[in-house]
Amino acid sequence: MRAFVCDRFGPPDSLRLAEVPRPTPGPGEVLVRVHATSVNPYDWHHLRGQPYLARVMGGGVGLRRPRFPILGTDVAGQVEALGPGVTGPGPGDEVFALLSHGGFAEYVCVRADELAPKPVNLSFAQAAAVPMAACTALLAVRDQGRLQAGQRVLVNGASGGVGTFAVQLARAFGAEVTGVCSTRNTKLVSSLGASEVVDYTTADFTRAEQPYELLIDNAGSRPAAACRRVLTRGGTFVAVGGHAGRWVQPAGHVFAAVAQSPFVPQRMVMVEIGRCTGAENRANLVTLTRLLESGEVTPVIDRTYPFEEMPTAVAYQEEGHAPGKVVLTIR
Repeated sequence: MRAFVCDRFGPPDSLRLAEVPRPTPGPGEVLVRVHATSVNPYDWHHLRGQPYLARVMGGGVGLRRPRFPILGTDVAGQVEALGPGVTGPGPGDEVFALLSHGGFAEYVCVRADELAPKPVNLSFAQAAAVPMAACTALLAVRDQGRLQAGQRVLVNGASGGVGTFAVQLARAFGAEVTGVCSTRNTKLVSSLGASEVVDYTTADFTRAEQPYELLIDNAGSRPAAACRRVLTRGGTFVAVGGHAGRWVQPAGHVFAAVAQSPFVPQRMVMVEIGRCTGAENRANLVTLTRLLESGEVTPVIDRTYPFEEMPTAVAYQEEGHAPGKVVLTIR
């Protein structure tokens, strides 16, 4: 089978397309033929080995070379074969999943209890845009944010992969949503359900007059201390990401925000999707499927590339300006 392999840290063009053995499903596993995958910041952080802090952290990107030779966390495809002891799903079933690695390939083995049925109204490309970004948004809004209907929510970085899902989820859960994005994406964010959109090129969202009960920070464009100005007493700040850096960012921004929590009246928390088990990820995908099939949530895809153009797709996503997701399809 074909797969994009990274055996050294480097830029996107260090990914090489190679012929590798097709994996064989073991006990409890399912072989999935991948029809589509998508790119996340998680992928190029592992590819570049940055921030360098992550190389020495437990479960990080790897010390001297990439921890995972085949990257890719989002997959949508069809069941090809079952491993010993697996009774379902069956061959030909359409599925999607959130993995730790392996999605940048034509086939991947996945534990049966990590696979979720693909939403019936989505194409494989649309389904591949969902797993990591939407699960992260769900954790930020529902779990860490503890959103309640009627609350006012601000999403900083509302036009990105996680942000587009966060705006829609908050709206679906009954919140009044304000999105922060650049000028060119204001119409998109408004169309996703934001009742107010702040253009960060002309206004400072941390100077808003009316406070919010929840602030989801995907962009890390303003210090957490400044963000606290627009939170109610007892409100929640959820750190999701921030600007990338060679040494500690975005981890430094996230950890600095959380470190304030014991000393301020607001809750300062972060999303750690890597701590979720495969079964938890599957449960979250099932929850998202109900919202996707009802039309309350829709994946936003900026660009779709053929599988062979993986390095180009990763480079484009790494620029950080894509509204929504960057997806690759495999024929």
